[in-house]
Amino acid sequence: MRDSAKHAGAREVYLVAEPVAAAIGVGLPVDQPSGNMIIDIGGGTSEIAVVALGGIVVSRSLRVGGNRFDEAIASYIRRKYNLMIGERTAEEVKIAIGTALPLERELTLDVRGRDLVAGLPRTIPMTSSEIMEAMEKPLQQVVTAVRAVLEETPPELASDIIDKGMVMTGGGALLRNMDRLLTQVTGVPCHVAE
Repeated sequence: MRDSAKHAGAREVYLVAEPVAAAIGVGLPVDQPSGNMIIDIGGGTSEIAVVALGGIVVSRSLRVGGNRFDEAIASYIRRKYNLMIGERTAEEVKIAIGTALPLERELTLDVRGRDLVAGLPRTIPMTSSEIMEAMEKPLQQVVTAVRAVLEETPPELASDIIDKGMVMTGGGALLRNMDRLLTQVTGVPCHVAE
């Protein structure tokens, strides 16, 4: 990366850790001595970090992101209904009815795919609670990583995080009730960045 930027004509090149860049992007005061917790759930990875004084104090990186949620949905539908769907369809299902916690009013969606037995196109109705069940494993991995980062955070910074809350960024943060799930599990308020 550094060489590419130099060859493109840059005089100086600085690499910034992804969580620090995300924290700066949402306007967190990363240069202050107080702790800020950022949870960046991207397409391929999730980065969880506590940032203070312009650097990372504690962090975790997992290969779990939006793509893993999509794979979990496609796999669940294949196992339960013998229906093969593509990645794009799985993502559309996640966006339309996906949730991290049960909803007050159940959402439904007709999902189209190829029947693995007959080999013909077929449509099945799916509910948001089924999609929540399908994404349980990757969601649990993110929750475990968030807890691990909180456990390793120094006490002074942990008290700052309790006061300010955690900030979620990235496409995965848009999953319904993801912030409520993390708040419920950790007891620390969680907010989705604009």
